[in-house]
Amino acid sequence: MKYTVFLTSLDICIFCLILLSRKSSAADFQYEACVPSNCGNGPNITFPFYIEGMQESYCGYPGFHLNCGKHGYPTISLPENDYIVENISYPSRSFRVYNAAVLSNLKGRCLPQIRNTTLPIREFQYVNVTNLYLLSNCIEPLPKDLSLYKVDCQGENRDNLDLAIWDMDENLQNGLENCEKNVVAPVEVQGDEERIVVGEYEEILRRGFELNWNASDCSTCQRDGGRCGFNTATSSFRCFCPDGPHRRSCGIADSGRRKLKLILIAVVLVAPTVLFFIILFAFNKRKYMLYLKEKMQNDKDIDLFLKNNEILATIRYNYFDIKKMTNSFRDNLGEGGFARVYRGKLSDGRLVAVKILKESKGFGEEFINEVASISRTSHVNIVTLLGFCFEGSKRALIYEFMPNGSLEKFIFSRAECQLGWEQLFQIALGTAHGIEYLHQGCNTRILHFDIKPHNILLDKDFNPKISDFGLARLCPNRSSIVLMPGARGTIGYIAPEIVCRNFGNVSHKSDVYSYGMMILEMAGETKNIEVGIDHSSENYFPDWIYKNLEQSVKLDLNIIVNANEHLRIRKMLVVGLWCIHTDPTARPSMSRVIEMLEGNIESLQIPPKPNFFLQPREALNPSISEVALTLSEVHGV
Repeated sequence: MKYTVFLTSLDICIFCLILLSRKSSAADFQYEACVPSNCGNGPNITFPFYIEGMQESYCGYPGFHLNCGKHGYPTISLPENDYIVENISYPSRSFRVYNAAVLSNLKGRCLPQIRNTTLPIREFQYVNVTNLYLLSNCIEPLPKDLSLYKVDCQGENRDNLDLAIWDMDENLQNGLENCEKNVVAPVEVQGDEERIVVGEYEEILRRGFELNWNASDCSTCQRDGGRCGFNTATSSFRCFCPDGPHRRSCGIADSGRRKLKLILIAVVLVAPTVLFFIILFAFNKRKYMLYLKEKMQNDKDIDLFLKNNEILATIRYNYFDIKKMTNSFRDNLGEGGFARVYRGKLSDGRLVAVKILKESKGFGEEFINEVASISRTSHVNIVTLLGFCFEGSKRALIYEFMPNGSLEKFIFSRAECQLGWEQLFQIALGTAHGIEYLHQGCNTRILHFDIKPHNILLDKDFNPKISDFGLARLCPNRSSIVLMPGARGTIGYIAPEIVCRNFGNVSHKSDVYSYGMMILEMAGETKNIEVGIDHSSENYFPDWIYKNLEQSVKLDLNIIVNANEHLRIRKMLVVGLWCIHTDPTARPSMSRVIEMLEGNIESLQIPPKPNFFLQPREALNPSISEVALTLSEVHGV
């Protein structure tokens, strides 16, 4: 009795879920029959498709039946032609096909007869398709204008294919008038394919095209553990569940018992949840309304910023354009805390990197920072912003594509490193020129605040370009000192004054510090150096450099270098130590950094060492120890 009185709502919820999860010992035969299957090659087949001979017809939608061809690929029969099903995207309700005649052409023979295809528009629709005309039985000799389109076929079983012309070509009508037969083959166009080169028409047909389908949505049924199907008697959708078929979902039934269970769930689970959110909203109504107001105002601010800065001359795209240029975000290049990056292609064929920004508590700050700062730049060592998209919460930035990725993979993984020390030195020098341009070369001084190997991109010739201006700050009056409400940057590269204002003011010298940490990594490859110290947790990499440079010891970098390369490395280490001085005023400007890198090594002096670098933590007094601990955590000691 006591247990019953004190039975909690959680206990009741668990009891109800156990009751609902009980299944019959024998699952429904239709549920068992509609298990997803495949032909050995190609995608898994499930609703709305089904494989004849392997799955029952009620497992799929009428007109969506597939066959397993002799090559082990699923095929679909469209009027007059069989097509290989290459890929199926159930979430986007689309699939890619190509003519089966291409697959059978394995021994260099001419293509078998390809016939016109009439698409059943009630079930399928083309996606980005253009017609390719295959013309045959043409007159001889061909007019001069048409001879350029000739694609001779001299193999066995010659099909007498003479010409291949796009439907938008100006000579198509001339070809139709000079050839007796023509077949229209739907294909997908890529780039600017104005004319078919001899022998390429088979590759274009093999490329195939994409189709969307019209059929009932299966997601609700699948979410509840069911398998979708079709009732041919009533021409309606059915959800096959272990306990039998239902109309839409395994969570919906017509029996009074199931309705009673649903009512019980609503009372026990839904009602308290709704009540909880009502109470929560009542107590936080003001805060929530302020949040919405701030978000709406932020969107207005971004729109106003874009209108007031149209002179920046970057192209504005809509979200549909972004999906088109990225092929529906198919090729993911990487992901960070604030964005995902995808490979894309512009209408003129240029490859681009499309950065899709995530919505964060900072609303559009990263978006405005990046557009406002990078749009003002034009330098060989700064990545070029080609366009952007702003549609409510959908925000994207389009950059030139950097085929060699970021510097990070070349300095943190020796297995992937293909760069010589001269190349690394030139990358360090080019990056310095880029930062100097941001600090001195623009009408508005730009502070990057996130210089690190991950944000240094390399073009096809390994020229460096600074990217990712999401944390950047503009200084319209070219002031050196900026006010910052909190720390920003990446652990390991953050200047000490950003973490603790006792070290000095935040300024362009903070970028100098981050650059210094980066070139120390480039020159020393900190991930691979054997520093020969037993208690590495009590030491900091610059300490090891100081010891060896002061004693004029040859740096053991675990690599074989010649004398000239060793001087380059030594120069980068000395410059890096100057840049990471704890006192911002003691750090050189980027102009001075370039002079030191390009100058004579003999003229470089080792900078004075900050006092706390080599002191064990237990030897420090409490106040200094706190600072040392903070810096060690920032730099991953």
